[in-house]
Amino acid sequence: MIKATILPRSDCAYNRSMGEKNRKSRIAITMGDPAGIGPEIVVRSCIELNRQWVDALELLIVGRTSVIQRAVEMLGVADTWRSLSPSISIHDVGDRAADDVKPGEVSAAGGRVAYEALKLATLWAVENDVDAVVTAPLNKAALHAAGIMVPGHTELLAQFCHVSEVGMMLHLPPSNARSEQHFPLGEIGLSVVHVTLHTALRNVFDQLTTAAVVEKIKLIENFCSTLLKAKQTARKKPRIAVAALNPHGGEDGLFGKEEIEIIRPAVEQGLQLGFDVTGPEPCDTLMRRAALGEFDAVVAMYHDQGHIALKLLDMFATVNITLGLPIIRTSVAHGTANEIAWTGQADCESLNQAILVAHQLASAP
Repeated sequence: MIKATILPRSDCAYNRSMGEKNRKSRIAITMGDPAGIGPEIVVRSCIELNRQWVDALELLIVGRTSVIQRAVEMLGVADTWRSLSPSISIHDVGDRAADDVKPGEVSAAGGRVAYEALKLATLWAVENDVDAVVTAPLNKAALHAAGIMVPGHTELLAQFCHVSEVGMMLHLPPSNARSEQHFPLGEIGLSVVHVTLHTALRNVFDQLTTAAVVEKIKLIENFCSTLLKAKQTARKKPRIAVAALNPHGGEDGLFGKEEIEIIRPAVEQGLQLGFDVTGPEPCDTLMRRAALGEFDAVVAMYHDQGHIALKLLDMFATVNITLGLPIIRTSVAHGTANEIAWTGQADCESLNQAILVAHQLASAP
Protein backbone atom coordinates (compact mmCIF):
# COMPACT_ATOMS: atom_id res chain seq x y z
CA MET A 1 0.00 0.00 0.00
CA ILE A 2 1.16 3.50 -0.77
CA LYS A 3 0.78 6.21 1.84
CA ALA A 4 1.77 9.26 -0.18
CA THR A 5 2.23 12.70 1.32
CA ILE A 6 -0.16 15.12 -0.30
CA LEU A 7 1.55 17.77 -2.36
CA PRO A 8 0.54 21.42 -2.07
CA ARG A 9 -1.37 22.64 -5.09
CA SER A 10 1.60 24.73 -6.21
CA ASP A 11 3.73 21.58 -6.46
CA CYS A 12 1.22 19.62 -8.52
CA ALA A 13 1.54 18.93 -12.23
CA TYR A 14 -1.65 20.88 -12.80
CA ASN A 15 -3.18 24.04 -11.41
CA ARG A 16 -6.77 25.21 -11.45
CA SER A 17 -5.74 28.84 -12.06
CA MET A 18 -3.94 27.81 -15.25
CA GLY A 19 -7.26 26.82 -16.80
CA GLU A 20 -5.81 23.65 -18.29
CA LYS A 21 -8.20 21.48 -20.27
CA ASN A 22 -8.49 17.79 -19.56
CA ARG A 23 -6.25 17.96 -16.52
CA LYS A 24 -6.61 15.39 -13.77
CA SER A 25 -9.11 15.99 -11.01
CA ARG A 26 -7.55 15.39 -7.63
CA ILE A 27 -10.29 13.95 -5.43
CA ALA A 28 -10.15 13.01 -1.76
CA ILE A 29 -12.36 10.01 -0.91
CA THR A 30 -13.19 9.35 2.73
CA MET A 31 -13.41 5.70 3.77
CA GLY A 32 -16.48 6.18 5.98
CA ASP A 33 -17.24 3.95 8.94
CA PRO A 34 -14.98 0.85 8.86
CA ALA A 35 -17.84 -1.34 10.11
CA GLY A 36 -20.00 -0.52 7.09
CA ILE A 37 -19.73 -0.97 3.34
CA GLY A 38 -17.56 2.12 2.87
CA PRO A 39 -14.15 0.42 2.58
CA GLU A 40 -15.32 -2.20 0.07
CA ILE A 41 -17.19 0.24 -2.20
CA VAL A 42 -14.18 2.58 -2.15
CA VAL A 43 -11.99 -0.27 -3.37
CA ARG A 44 -14.53 -1.34 -6.00
CA SER A 45 -14.97 2.20 -7.30
CA CYS A 46 -11.25 2.84 -7.52
CA ILE A 47 -10.86 -0.29 -9.64
CA GLU A 48 -13.86 0.34 -11.86
CA LEU A 49 -13.11 4.01 -12.48
CA ASN A 50 -9.39 3.53 -12.91
CA ARG A 51 -10.08 1.32 -15.90
CA GLN A 52 -12.07 4.11 -17.53
CA TRP A 53 -10.57 7.31 -16.13
CA VAL A 54 -6.93 6.61 -15.37
CA ASP A 55 -5.91 9.77 -17.24
CA ALA A 56 -8.57 11.97 -15.61
CA LEU A 57 -8.52 11.13 -11.89
CA GLU A 58 -6.07 11.13 -9.01
CA LEU A 59 -7.77 9.56 -6.00
CA LEU A 60 -6.63 10.08 -2.42
CA ILE A 61 -8.28 7.70 0.04
CA VAL A 62 -8.50 9.05 3.59
CA GLY A 63 -9.03 6.45 6.31
CA ARG A 64 -7.00 3.46 7.48
CA THR A 65 -4.54 1.59 5.28
CA SER A 66 -5.08 -1.69 7.11
CA VAL A 67 -8.87 -1.49 6.69
CA ILE A 68 -8.58 -0.77 2.97
CA GLN A 69 -6.09 -3.64 2.62
CA ARG A 70 -8.52 -5.95 4.39
CA ALA A 71 -11.25 -4.93 1.94
CA VAL A 72 -8.89 -5.61 -0.98
CA GLU A 73 -8.21 -9.10 0.35
CA MET A 74 -11.88 -9.78 1.08
CA LEU A 75 -12.80 -8.84 -2.50
CA GLY A 76 -9.92 -10.88 -3.94
CA VAL A 77 -8.52 -8.01 -6.03
CA ALA A 78 -4.98 -7.74 -4.66
CA ASP A 79 -3.22 -7.98 -8.03
CA THR A 80 -5.46 -5.38 -9.63
CA TRP A 81 -5.12 -3.09 -6.63
CA ARG A 82 -1.33 -3.12 -6.80
CA SER A 83 -1.45 -1.96 -10.40
CA LEU A 84 -3.38 1.21 -9.42
CA SER A 85 -0.63 2.72 -7.30
CA PRO A 86 0.32 5.55 -9.72
CA SER A 87 -3.09 7.20 -9.46
CA ILE A 88 -4.32 6.15 -6.00
CA SER A 89 -2.84 6.83 -2.57
CA ILE A 90 -3.97 6.16 1.00
CA HIS A 91 -3.66 8.59 3.91
CA ASP A 92 -4.07 7.37 7.48
CA VAL A 93 -6.11 9.20 10.10
CA GLY A 94 -7.37 8.19 13.52
CA ASP A 95 -5.85 5.51 15.70
CA ARG A 96 -5.37 1.76 15.48
CA ALA A 97 -8.58 1.01 17.35
CA ALA A 98 -10.41 1.60 14.07
CA ASP A 99 -8.50 -1.29 12.48
CA ASP A 100 -10.22 -3.77 14.78
CA VAL A 101 -13.82 -2.61 14.41
CA LYS A 102 -16.02 -5.61 13.62
CA PRO A 103 -18.33 -5.68 10.59
CA GLY A 104 -21.72 -4.17 11.39
CA GLU A 105 -20.61 -2.96 14.82
CA VAL A 106 -21.53 0.54 15.97
CA SER A 107 -18.45 1.84 17.77
CA ALA A 108 -16.77 5.01 18.97
CA ALA A 109 -13.63 4.01 17.04
CA GLY A 110 -15.58 3.76 13.80
CA GLY A 111 -17.28 7.10 14.36
CA ARG A 112 -13.99 8.80 15.26
CA VAL A 113 -12.07 7.64 12.19
CA ALA A 114 -14.95 8.65 9.89
CA TYR A 115 -14.95 12.09 11.53
CA GLU A 116 -11.18 12.52 11.26
CA ALA A 117 -11.19 11.45 7.60
CA LEU A 118 -13.86 14.00 6.73
CA LYS A 119 -12.07 16.72 8.64
CA LEU A 120 -8.75 16.16 6.86
CA ALA A 121 -10.31 15.82 3.40
CA THR A 122 -12.29 19.02 3.93
CA LEU A 123 -9.16 20.87 5.06
CA TRP A 124 -7.38 19.81 1.88
CA ALA A 125 -10.29 21.07 -0.22
CA VAL A 126 -10.51 24.39 1.62
CA GLU A 127 -6.78 24.90 1.10
CA ASN A 128 -7.18 23.96 -2.59
CA ASP A 129 -4.93 20.90 -2.28
CA VAL A 130 -7.71 18.75 -3.76
CA ASP A 131 -10.45 19.64 -6.22
CA ALA A 132 -13.28 17.85 -4.44
CA VAL A 133 -14.26 15.65 -1.51
CA VAL A 134 -16.27 12.46 -2.02
CA THR A 135 -17.55 10.67 1.06
CA ALA A 136 -18.42 7.05 1.73
CA PRO A 137 -21.18 6.58 4.35
CA LEU A 138 -20.68 7.12 8.05
CA ASN A 139 -22.88 5.95 10.91
CA LYS A 140 -24.63 8.64 12.94
CA ALA A 141 -24.89 6.42 16.03
CA ALA A 142 -21.15 5.76 15.81
CA LEU A 143 -20.49 9.51 15.60
CA HIS A 144 -22.51 9.99 18.77
CA ALA A 145 -20.66 7.11 20.46
CA ALA A 146 -17.44 9.01 19.71
CA GLY A 147 -18.85 12.11 21.38
CA ILE A 148 -19.51 13.94 18.10
CA MET A 149 -23.06 15.15 18.58
CA VAL A 150 -24.09 16.16 15.06
CA PRO A 151 -26.72 14.66 12.75
CA GLY A 152 -24.33 13.77 9.93
CA HIS A 153 -22.02 14.77 7.09
CA THR A 154 -23.87 17.90 6.01
CA GLU A 155 -23.75 19.54 9.42
CA LEU A 156 -20.09 18.61 9.93
CA LEU A 157 -19.13 20.05 6.55
CA ALA A 158 -20.89 23.32 7.38
CA GLN A 159 -18.99 23.42 10.66
CA PHE A 160 -15.60 22.69 9.07
CA CYS A 161 -16.18 25.27 6.31
CA HIS A 162 -17.58 27.90 8.71
CA VAL A 163 -20.82 28.42 6.77
CA SER A 164 -24.39 28.55 8.04
CA GLU A 165 -26.51 28.21 4.89
CA VAL A 166 -26.09 24.79 3.31
CA GLY A 167 -28.42 22.48 1.46
CA MET A 168 -28.53 18.73 1.07
CA MET A 169 -29.30 17.84 -2.53
CA LEU A 170 -29.81 14.53 -4.29
CA HIS A 171 -28.83 14.49 -7.96
CA LEU A 172 -29.62 11.83 -10.53
CA PRO A 173 -27.36 12.30 -13.57
CA PRO A 174 -28.97 12.17 -17.02
CA SER A 175 -26.67 9.42 -18.27
CA ASN A 176 -28.26 6.80 -16.02
CA ALA A 177 -29.62 4.21 -18.47
CA ARG A 178 -31.57 2.34 -15.80
CA SER A 179 -33.83 5.33 -15.13
CA GLU A 180 -34.02 6.38 -18.77
CA GLN A 181 -35.83 3.14 -19.59
CA HIS A 182 -38.93 4.65 -17.98
CA PHE A 183 -38.13 8.27 -17.15
CA PRO A 184 -36.12 10.37 -19.61
CA LEU A 185 -35.15 13.07 -17.06
CA GLY A 186 -33.94 16.43 -18.36
CA GLU A 187 -30.70 17.15 -20.17
CA ILE A 188 -28.87 17.81 -16.88
CA GLY A 189 -30.65 15.11 -14.90
CA LEU A 190 -32.86 15.74 -11.89
CA SER A 191 -31.83 17.44 -8.65
CA VAL A 192 -33.79 17.69 -5.39
CA VAL A 193 -32.79 20.02 -2.54
CA HIS A 194 -34.38 19.89 0.92
CA VAL A 195 -35.49 22.91 2.96
CA THR A 196 -35.43 20.99 6.24
CA LEU A 197 -33.20 17.98 6.75
CA HIS A 198 -32.28 15.71 9.64
CA THR A 199 -35.04 16.49 12.08
CA ALA A 200 -38.18 14.86 13.46
CA LEU A 201 -41.19 15.31 11.22
CA ARG A 202 -43.00 17.20 13.99
CA ASN A 203 -40.27 19.89 13.80
CA VAL A 204 -40.65 20.56 10.08
CA PHE A 205 -43.53 23.03 10.52
CA ASP A 206 -41.53 25.15 12.95
CA GLN A 207 -38.38 25.14 10.81
CA LEU A 208 -40.13 26.00 7.55
CA THR A 209 -39.78 29.71 6.71
CA THR A 210 -40.04 31.78 3.55
CA ALA A 211 -36.39 32.78 3.93
CA ALA A 212 -35.32 29.11 4.16
CA VAL A 213 -37.26 28.21 1.01
CA VAL A 214 -35.79 31.16 -0.89
CA GLU A 215 -32.28 30.16 0.19
CA LYS A 216 -32.73 26.64 -1.19
CA ILE A 217 -34.14 28.02 -4.45
CA LYS A 218 -31.01 30.15 -4.81
CA LEU A 219 -28.67 27.26 -4.04
CA ILE A 220 -30.21 24.82 -6.49
CA GLU A 221 -30.55 27.49 -9.20
CA ASN A 222 -26.83 28.17 -8.95
CA PHE A 223 -25.95 24.47 -9.09
CA CYS A 224 -28.16 23.69 -12.08
CA SER A 225 -26.96 26.82 -13.90
CA THR A 226 -23.42 25.45 -13.54
CA LEU A 227 -24.50 22.16 -15.14
CA LEU A 228 -26.27 23.96 -17.99
CA LYS A 229 -23.16 26.05 -18.61
CA ALA A 230 -20.94 22.97 -18.61
CA LYS A 231 -23.29 21.27 -21.09
CA GLN A 232 -23.24 24.42 -23.26
CA THR A 233 -26.98 24.18 -23.79
CA ALA A 234 -29.09 26.86 -25.47
CA ARG A 235 -31.11 27.08 -22.27
CA LYS A 236 -29.50 29.28 -19.63
CA LYS A 237 -32.02 29.09 -16.79
CA PRO A 238 -32.84 25.83 -14.99
CA ARG A 239 -36.50 24.98 -14.52
CA ILE A 240 -37.26 24.79 -10.80
CA ALA A 241 -40.41 23.50 -9.11
CA VAL A 242 -41.12 24.09 -5.44
CA ALA A 243 -43.08 21.34 -3.71
CA ALA A 244 -46.09 21.94 -1.54
CA LEU A 245 -46.01 20.69 2.03
CA ASN A 246 -49.60 19.57 2.50
CA PRO A 247 -51.73 17.12 0.46
CA HIS A 248 -53.13 18.58 -2.77
CA GLY A 249 -51.05 21.71 -2.24
CA GLY A 250 -53.13 22.59 0.81
CA GLU A 251 -56.38 22.98 -1.20
CA ASP A 252 -56.34 26.80 -0.82
CA GLY A 253 -55.91 26.56 2.94
CA LEU A 254 -58.30 23.71 3.68
CA PHE A 255 -55.45 21.30 4.51
CA GLY A 256 -52.99 23.84 5.89
CA LYS A 257 -51.87 27.39 5.20
CA GLU A 258 -48.12 26.84 4.77
CA GLU A 259 -48.48 27.02 0.98
CA ILE A 260 -50.21 30.41 1.19
CA GLU A 261 -48.23 31.98 4.00
CA ILE A 262 -44.71 30.53 3.51
CA ILE A 263 -44.08 28.70 0.23
CA ARG A 264 -45.91 30.88 -2.33
CA PRO A 265 -44.20 34.08 -1.11
CA ALA A 266 -40.84 32.33 -1.51
CA VAL A 267 -41.69 31.37 -5.10
CA GLU A 268 -42.68 34.98 -5.80
CA GLN A 269 -39.33 36.16 -4.47
CA GLY A 270 -37.60 33.66 -6.75
CA LEU A 271 -39.49 35.05 -9.74
CA GLN A 272 -38.47 38.57 -8.74
CA LEU A 273 -34.84 37.40 -8.77
CA GLY A 274 -35.30 36.32 -12.39
CA PHE A 275 -35.46 32.56 -11.78
CA ASP A 276 -37.61 30.13 -13.78
CA VAL A 277 -39.46 28.82 -10.74
CA THR A 278 -43.00 27.59 -10.14
CA GLY A 279 -45.00 26.35 -7.17
CA PRO A 280 -46.09 25.32 -4.70
CA GLU A 281 -46.81 22.14 -6.68
CA PRO A 282 -48.65 19.12 -5.17
CA CYS A 283 -45.92 16.57 -4.54
CA ASP A 284 -47.90 13.47 -5.49
CA THR A 285 -47.74 14.51 -9.16
CA LEU A 286 -44.73 16.83 -9.12
CA MET A 287 -42.03 14.17 -8.88
CA ARG A 288 -43.39 12.23 -11.84
CA ARG A 289 -43.52 15.42 -13.91
CA ALA A 290 -39.92 16.16 -12.95
CA ALA A 291 -38.80 12.62 -13.78
CA LEU A 292 -40.36 12.99 -17.23
CA GLY A 293 -38.15 16.00 -17.89
CA GLU A 294 -40.48 18.92 -17.17
CA PHE A 295 -38.19 20.28 -14.43
CA ASP A 296 -34.45 20.23 -13.77
CA ALA A 297 -34.81 20.71 -10.04
CA VAL A 298 -37.26 20.34 -7.19
CA VAL A 299 -37.23 22.10 -3.82
CA ALA A 300 -38.63 19.60 -1.30
CA MET A 301 -39.88 20.68 2.10
CA TYR A 302 -38.49 17.79 4.15
CA HIS A 303 -36.14 14.82 3.96
CA ASP A 304 -38.37 11.94 2.88
CA GLN A 305 -40.45 14.05 0.50
CA GLY A 306 -37.41 14.30 -1.75
CA HIS A 307 -35.43 11.20 -0.87
CA ILE A 308 -38.09 8.57 -1.42
CA ALA A 309 -39.08 9.79 -4.87
CA LEU A 310 -35.56 10.13 -6.23
CA LYS A 311 -34.35 6.84 -4.76
CA LEU A 312 -37.30 5.06 -6.34
CA LEU A 313 -36.03 6.29 -9.71
CA ASP A 314 -32.60 4.79 -9.01
CA MET A 315 -31.10 4.66 -5.55
CA PHE A 316 -27.67 3.48 -6.66
CA ALA A 317 -27.10 6.07 -9.37
CA THR A 318 -28.23 8.97 -7.19
CA VAL A 319 -25.56 11.30 -5.79
CA ASN A 320 -25.69 13.33 -2.59
CA ILE A 321 -24.27 16.85 -3.06
CA THR A 322 -23.85 19.55 -0.41
CA LEU A 323 -24.77 23.01 -1.69
CA GLY A 324 -23.56 26.27 -0.17
CA LEU A 325 -20.02 25.11 0.68
CA PRO A 326 -16.87 26.82 -0.61
CA ILE A 327 -15.74 23.37 -1.77
CA ILE A 328 -17.13 20.58 -3.95
CA ARG A 329 -18.52 17.71 -1.93
CA THR A 330 -20.42 14.72 -3.27
CA SER A 331 -21.40 11.46 -1.62
CA VAL A 332 -23.36 8.26 -1.94
CA ALA A 333 -27.12 8.41 -1.44
CA HIS A 334 -27.25 5.48 0.98
CA GLY A 335 -26.03 4.52 4.41
CA THR A 336 -23.48 2.11 5.84
CA ALA A 337 -25.67 -0.96 5.19
CA ASN A 338 -24.21 -2.74 8.21
CA GLU A 339 -26.38 -5.79 7.55
CA ILE A 340 -24.38 -6.66 4.39
CA ALA A 341 -21.06 -5.05 5.26
CA TRP A 342 -17.93 -7.06 4.53
CA THR A 343 -19.78 -9.71 2.55
CA GLY A 344 -18.83 -8.47 -0.92
CA GLN A 345 -22.45 -7.71 -1.83
CA ALA A 346 -22.31 -3.91 -1.76
CA ASP A 347 -23.15 -1.99 -4.94
CA CYS A 348 -20.61 0.77 -5.68
CA GLU A 349 -22.60 2.54 -8.43
CA SER A 350 -23.63 5.48 -6.23
CA LEU A 351 -20.00 6.06 -5.26
CA ASN A 352 -18.95 5.76 -8.92
CA GLN A 353 -21.46 8.45 -9.84
CA ALA A 354 -20.42 10.63 -6.89
CA ILE A 355 -16.80 10.57 -8.07
CA LEU A 356 -17.73 11.28 -11.69
CA VAL A 357 -20.05 14.14 -10.72
CA ALA A 358 -17.28 15.59 -8.52
CA HIS A 359 -14.93 15.40 -11.53
CA GLN A 360 -17.58 17.07 -13.72
CA LEU A 361 -18.05 19.92 -11.25
CA ALA A 362 -14.31 20.35 -10.73
CA SER A 363 -13.80 20.53 -14.50
CA ALA A 364 -16.66 22.97 -15.12
CA PRO A 365 -15.64 26.32 -16.64
